[in-house]
Amino acid sequence: MHEAKKAVFKYGETEINYLKQRDPKLGRVIDQIGWIERAVDDDLFSAIIHHIIGQQISTKAQQTIWKRMQEDLEDIKAAAILEAGTQRLQACGITFKKAAYIEDFARRIQSGELDLEGLKQLPDQEVIDELVKLKGIGVWTAEMILLFCLERPNVFSYGDLAILRGLRMIYHHRKIDRRLFEKYRRRYSPYGSTASLYLWAVAGGAIEGMRDYAPKTKKPQTKKAVQR
Repeated sequence: MHEAKKAVFKYGETEINYLKQRDPKLGRVIDQIGWIERAVDDDLFSAIIHHIIGQQISTKAQQTIWKRMQEDLEDIKAAAILEAGTQRLQACGITFKKAAYIEDFARRIQSGELDLEGLKQLPDQEVIDELVKLKGIGVWTAEMILLFCLERPNVFSYGDLAILRGLRMIYHHRKIDRRLFEKYRRRYSPYGSTASLYLWAVAGGAIEGMRDYAPKTKKPQTKKAVQR
């Protein structure tokens, strides 16, 4: 039996050639790293729950909890979430607060208050505006859903620390403020999502010898014990 091929973010020569032409430094990074495969999830309902689970915990912990939830509920749908209830959701390893966020989201879907299919048709900013109305979803999470679920081509998040790190490493900046960040956003547009993939790779150590130019934080000095 063949294993189903995982879905990955789609980009191609159009995006690569545009970014290389607009920014030779990023172009050299792209040539060194090569093609990047990042998994995407086209099930918007389960993707939102997955992102709520993953907030402020490690990727490994997120994967463990997600696997437990999938095994317990079998089908990650609004009806199954609401039938399970808070305690059963918590038993998968999430906090009471996250369980409440997930249940609130499921209620909005079941009541028709939030239409996920309709959401897919909206422009990027309107999608973000709708998603941040959900408990437990902030701007950064909404942007990640835009990229890794809706596969929007121009997602470039100022709230992503790894992207800021990647920019510092490629361009030798000590600090990336909002004004400087917007310069790069304009440069990479309309293919900010593809640029994001490469900045994440750089921040993760994909190119040996590249370093972060952020100033080192000084460790607080400790007073030595007085010898008596």
